Amino acid sequence: MTDSRTTRNGLLICGILLIAANLRMPITSLSPLLPFIKLDFPISSALAGFLTTLPLLAFALVSPFVSGLSRRFGMRRILFLALLILTIGSFIRPFGGLVLLLVGTLLIGFAIAAGNVLVPSLIKQEFPFKLGLMTGLYSIVMNLSAAISSGLSVPLAEKLPLGWQGSLLTFACFTLIALLAWLPQLRKKQELPLYQKSSDKPQVNVWRSPLAWMITVLMGMQSLIFYVAVAWLPEIMQSHGLLPAESGLMLTILQIGIMPTTFIAPIIAARMKDQRILVVIAAIFLTLGTTGLLLVNEQFWLDAGIVLILGIGSGLSFSLAMMFFNLRTRSAETAADLSGMAQSIGYLVAAIGPTLFGTLHDLSGHWNGAIVLFYVAILLILFSGLIAGRNRVMD
Repeated sequence: MTDSRTTRNGLLICGILLIAANLRMPITSLSPLLPFIKLDFPISSALAGFLTTLPLLAFALVSPFVSGLSRRFGMRRILFLALLILTIGSFIRPFGGLVLLLVGTLLIGFAIAAGNVLVPSLIKQEFPFKLGLMTGLYSIVMNLSAAISSGLSVPLAEKLPLGWQGSLLTFACFTLIALLAWLPQLRKKQELPLYQKSSDKPQVNVWRSPLAWMITVLMGMQSLIFYVAVAWLPEIMQSHGLLPAESGLMLTILQIGIMPTTFIAPIIAARMKDQRILVVIAAIFLTLGTTGLLLVNEQFWLDAGIVLILGIGSGLSFSLAMMFFNLRTRSAETAADLSGMAQSIGYLVAAIGPTLFGTLHDLSGHWNGAIVLFYVAILLILFSGLIAGRNRVMD
């Protein structure tokens, strides 16, 4: 019995981590390939940028409905369906012209939305005494795969016979691996009742909970900072005198700051009853990193240190948002509802963020005017995080 349970847990952990690896890879592998795609298709820069925004809009559209679907059909089955859609979308988008590229990207966004919402809830249900460790492993695999795919997509496109299509197909293979690895979870005895309610209290309506809204604000603001940085950081650095290659490395350095933080922070947060000190630390790092962006110059290593600090703050605020889905709820069902709500609004804000940031730059005539948006987001992270970080749960 013990060996059987160990095997089931091992397969489940393997499946979760493979899902995590595919929750960012299909998006981050596409962005660096946009110049290659624009050479093949007569598309504008705006439409090329829309390809990277489309998954975020899909997240916002689908996330609120994922929890209800999982209650009806089972969490494992919905995750399998999501992986199937992810695999189809990943394999069709390299071929068939612009239409299939857009359709495939949209399908990928729908599928990733389900994984974003359900995996934290699944961790709460199956590993309630290892929330910090499992959330940390889930986060670092997700971010590590994002960093690797963004770094390898262009070299693969330059070396493979099929060019950018071959690069995307290479990463699509990982979605198929995850799909096959999840098959054992569909066995009848594996699909236990989806949620084990911890009390006879009525189900919490997260949309009416002030605490849920504070967690949603935290999720939205940290998402805005991250996706704005992904979109504009290289250009900000070039405007201050760095070479294009050096500016591109800044995104890798940002991920270097994020990755260890997203592994360590959940473990620490899970051992604390009150996480407000971690919120303050996150706000301090974000403030130092943002202020550093106002002072960047042509000294690469100094600028790299500034971006590293920003990455640590971004990783810590992301980790806290993810942990609050579980720490501030009594059941996996409520955790999934909260995750769906927070990620729907959070990724909608993230989709708007880069455009708003660019508009502020155009209106002010310089990047310093746009960076004010980061300070507003940090203040909201601090305010909402101090409320969400208190030792209480929604009831």
